[in-house]
Amino acid sequence: MDFKKLLEKRSEESWKRFIPTLSIDCVIFSFHENELQVLLLKLRDREEWGLPGGYVEKLENVDDAAIRILKDRTGTENIYLQQFYTFGNLNRSEFAFQDYDDNMWHKQRFISIGYYALAEHGQVKMDIDEFSSIVKWHSIENLPEFMMDHRAIFDKALITLREQLNNHPIGYNLLPEKFTMPELQKLYEGILGKKLNRGNFYRKILRYDILTKLDESRKGGAHKAPDLYSFDWEKYNSALKEGLQGNW
Repeated sequence: MDFKKLLEKRSEESWKRFIPTLSIDCVIFSFHENELQVLLLKLRDREEWGLPGGYVEKLENVDDAAIRILKDRTGTENIYLQQFYTFGNLNRSEFAFQDYDDNMWHKQRFISIGYYALAEHGQVKMDIDEFSSIVKWHSIENLPEFMMDHRAIFDKALITLREQLNNHPIGYNLLPEKFTMPELQKLYEGILGKKLNRGNFYRKILRYDILTKLDESRKGGAHKAPDLYSFDWEKYNSALKEGLQGNW
């Protein structure tokens, strides 16, 4: 079935299943090969890239819809998820379907609720659905052209994530269970887009008291094997709720 006929068929189903004019767009971040990455996809008839998204069922809470969409896209529910902004500018999405009938579901004006998610790279299963031709991780330093207003959604999510570093811990959903301090610093630098002083970073992150130093070190390499750490989940979770005092 070609893409146009597929959309027309799914349009009829969507009017019955989902809340009209309300959508969800997800910015899924991960950390891999010492860089922050975002999960993007291409629709079958588009050259531009877009964010994974979907719609809210008529008998579904909005947050539950976001969790469902993320599970469908990543294959896991063990992801940090945060609602961060609402996007509702005129013609933010309708023009992408200008060659379609005005009554088609996807051509309506949609108000989109933005969520950002933090996912461990190795735990994400990237599924190509019937609407997509490719799903791929992209470095935030080398992003392709976006469809609709998805670049604005991504930019806002990144700004929000950077702001969160000033008062909440980051890393539990982006790093493996055991990690080194240099790896944690690389994560923070990847998010912030700037270099951090090694000594200052170590002192500050240890002062937060959310790490457990393990009786292990990372083997291999010419230099002294770095110590391994893990997050103290109880303290980390408490810091998520109560906040941290700091500024990067």
